[in-house]
Amino acid sequence: CSLVGSEMCIRDRFLNAETVAKLLGISPSSGYELMHEKGFPVLRIGNRMIVPKEKFRKWVEENTRK
Repeated sequence: CSLVGSEMCIRDRFLNAETVAKLLGISPSSGYELMHEKGFPVLRIGNRMIVPKEKFRKWVEENTRK
């Protein structure tokens, strides 16, 4: 990423609760509940919670039955 548009690059690396819910096919309220569960890869900044995309992908892989 270049310095120009660096804010967009940061946004591209994280997911919010609404996006997590959409990706998993669950309701937004279930997405928020999931983000409060122990072991879920959430980053807390003040009252805001975001999920690093790479950690989310790993979590999905680790929690998918094979």
